[in-house]
Amino acid sequence: MPFYFFRIQNGPYSGGSDHGTELADRIAAWKELTSVCGDIVGSASSKLQQNSEWQMELLDDTKRPLFRIRLIAESLE
Repeated sequence: MPFYFFRIQNGPYSGGSDHGTELADRIAAWKELTSVCGDIVGSASSKLQQNSEWQMELLDDTKRPLFRIRLIAESLE
C-alpha cells in the first residue's frame, strides 16, 4: 500500500509530517484527509487571524500534493 503525508500551512508557517500514513488508494487518502481535517479545523479556525489562510494538504510518497483543503478568513470592509 502507498504512503501519504500531511502538510499544514498557517499563514507563513508550514510544516509536514515525516511519518507517512499507509492507505489503500486515493479514495481512502481523501477520506483520511477529510477526517483528520475535520478533527483539526475547529481549533485552527478559532486561532485564524483576519485576512489569512489555513490549509491542509495530503501528499503522495514523493511529497507531491494530491489534495488540499483551505480555510480562508476575509475581512469584507
